[in-house]
Amino acid sequence: MPIKGNLIILSGPSGTGKGTVCKKLLTLNKNIFYSISATTRLPRPGERNGREYWFLNKKDFERMIKGNKLLEWAKVYDNYYGTPLEKINSLREQGKDVLLEIDTQGALSVMEKAADGIFIFLLPPSLHELEKRIRGRGTETQEVIQKRLDAAVGEISLGTRYHYLVVNRNVTEAVSQLNAIITAEHCRTERNIEILDKVKNEEI
Repeated sequence: MPIKGNLIILSGPSGTGKGTVCKKLLTLNKNIFYSISATTRLPRPGERNGREYWFLNKKDFERMIKGNKLLEWAKVYDNYYGTPLEKINSLREQGKDVLLEIDTQGALSVMEKAADGIFIFLLPPSLHELEKRIRGRGTETQEVIQKRLDAAVGEISLGTRYHYLVVNRNVTEAVSQLNAIITAEHCRTERNIEILDKVKNEEI
């Protein structure tokens, strides 16, 4: 049986660059599989169903909640977001790492259900830079932008709940740090007991 794959949870305030960092990490490390979240929000320009998100209507999403088919779910800015469970379990049992990119509310929920998860908090270098990135999207109203900035202050205070903290000053540097964390987690003693025992018991 393969060693169970890692569950890697990346979260942080909206606008921190989670999506960009995840895409580059997946290009760099082909052993990581991305868990596509489900949401009831409308697609942004260029987004496609089944690639960035599974875009569902409210009734279908609530049906998944009632059927316990989500690892976590939350209502954020008047929309549902959640993580379908079946695919994650299947990949991990095959020994494959699974990456979740979720908001802080969702990450806190996963902390209660997945004690073996690796929780990484992506932090903006400053609130000023965060505001600049959110405005740069050109997709939110002034009211929504202010909502996200106000929420970011509270979300940043949750960073102490995570195992690792990565500051996204530069995407390449942030991705390198994330990949180093994942590599280090694979070297944990408890994940490699069988190898340790095999070498220890070799005849010489």
